[in-house]
Amino acid sequence: MAKRKKKQAKSSKILTYIAWFLAVLALLLGSLFGGYYIGYEEAKNDLELQVDAEKKKRLSLLKKAEEISSKKDKKSVNTRLKNVLDKESRKSTGAAAHEYGDTALPKPPEPIRREVKRTAAKPKLAIIIDDVSVSSHVRAIKNLNLPLTMSFLPPSKSRPNSARLAQKESVYMVHLPMEAQNFSAEEPMTLRVSDSDAKIQSRIRAIKEAFPRVSYINNHTGSKFTSNEMAMNRLIYALKAQNIYFIDSRTTAQTKAPKVMKNFGLEYVSRDVFLDHDLDKKSVKEQIKKAIKVAKLHGTAIAIGHPHANTLAALRESKHLFKDIELVYINRLY
Repeated sequence: MAKRKKKQAKSSKILTYIAWFLAVLALLLGSLFGGYYIGYEEAKNDLELQVDAEKKKRLSLLKKAEEISSKKDKKSVNTRLKNVLDKESRKSTGAAAHEYGDTALPKPPEPIRREVKRTAAKPKLAIIIDDVSVSSHVRAIKNLNLPLTMSFLPPSKSRPNSARLAQKESVYMVHLPMEAQNFSAEEPMTLRVSDSDAKIQSRIRAIKEAFPRVSYINNHTGSKFTSNEMAMNRLIYALKAQNIYFIDSRTTAQTKAPKVMKNFGLEYVSRDVFLDHDLDKKSVKEQIKKAIKVAKLHGTAIAIGHPHANTLAALRESKHLFKDIELVYINRLY
């Protein structure tokens, strides 16, 4: 009996050891699997964070790449547009000096003397861009996002779509070719001093038909025509009949427009500054400053430029100068 009890105690002890062994083993396995799970979750979280960081990095790089690509595209477009404008400029006779004739002048004719007029209202400046005739001109001008008044040359064989382009604009002018003292590159159907009343009236009616909403005309060249009183009388009479106002580009100091306009009971209006008599961009910028100064002095001012690449670039780079004045379309002045 004692022997059996001793054997049972020994078996119980073995079972106890086994139980402890299993308990320790379970604890170890639990720790192992627990550690593995926790480690896995941490690694998973780290991986997710890493993937998220990489994703953000890729998106950032993609965004930068798109921006660079966009800038390159924009630069490419601007470069192509500049090349087109330069090509168009080479087709013409050069800078604003061509408005006076073949002989280059040391400086443009001086603007008419005006009364110094300071008002409480913000000074207004209208900038007219002459010689507009093709779609590349219109695109380049509109890309500046400035209220610039485009003055379109009448349709001709070399620019058949100028009138159609003008009709898309809310405000526009017609840049009417008139006889110069000496100009070899005369436009088709240029008004001449020798033209009769009937011929000038017919020409203005044709302009009105091509440009139905035209309210303002300024002269292209015209140093000979505008200095002839009889010719100007015939022109102003024809324009008044069509409710079109004449703005003198003032290509000659001998212009008879002030006298003729007064005789018709009309206010004489002329440009104050040529922006691109010299095509150098620095020079154009100085002329822009001059136009702003005139506007501040008299309350209003008119500047004339052309769709040359340097002229448009100078306007773009001078936007900050317009903060002290109001840049307006010509119909906001007169």
